[in-house]
Amino acid sequence: MKFAVLVFPGTNGHLDMYHAVKDKLGEEVEFVQHDTKNLDEYEAILIPGGSSYGDYLRAGAIARQTPIMKEVARVAKEGKPILGIGNGFQILLEAGLLPGAMLQNKSLKFTCQTVQIVVHNNDTIFSKQYTNGEVIDLPIAHSVGNYYCDEKTLQELKNNNQIVFTYNGTNPNGSIENIAGITNKQGNVLGMMPHPERAVDKRLGSNDGLKLFKSIVQQWREANAVKA
Repeated sequence: MKFAVLVFPGTNGHLDMYHAVKDKLGEEVEFVQHDTKNLDEYEAILIPGGSSYGDYLRAGAIARQTPIMKEVARVAKEGKPILGIGNGFQILLEAGLLPGAMLQNKSLKFTCQTVQIVVHNNDTIFSKQYTNGEVIDLPIAHSVGNYYCDEKTLQELKNNNQIVFTYNGTNPNGSIENIAGITNKQGNVLGMMPHPERAVDKRLGSNDGLKLFKSIVQQWREANAVKA
């Protein structure tokens, strides 16, 4: 399986993402720059964290205008897995590939810590190796991670089972309904604030994030086995 890790000016989580795919999954992965206009050769698209374009205007607002995001929107419609983490989640929201918006943390401070996450829906491309209700440890690092949507959108998220991850116990940013990660209605685009790519080795404190990447590969292999 071939992964693309998108890189914008200001991206800083691309190396962690590359390491998770290359060294822990043993899959093929390449860095893809923001001015790239074709993603056909990749089976999954990863948008890492950081501060794209210095988070000017709003986090992710400038990155969503780049040529690569038009291509991301196209391949998302084709059903390819798209994963946005941290700033990647913010970019997906700005691009309209996920519903809602991201606000400043309720504390108005940058927060960097390991938090407990509940797997709210394991019936997705990204979570099938977890069990429903499983509690995992993942790090967060953001100042704009307070997910918000209106009541109508929130009800749609619940009705369509689009809420994949929620914060367990303490909510670190004020996110509505403790939401930590959501998908689109089709289920192939996931945005989340916690960083699974920084939790793929117990020597770093947790390897709970590895199942997320293994889930993507499992889904792809099962789909291709059916085609074969």
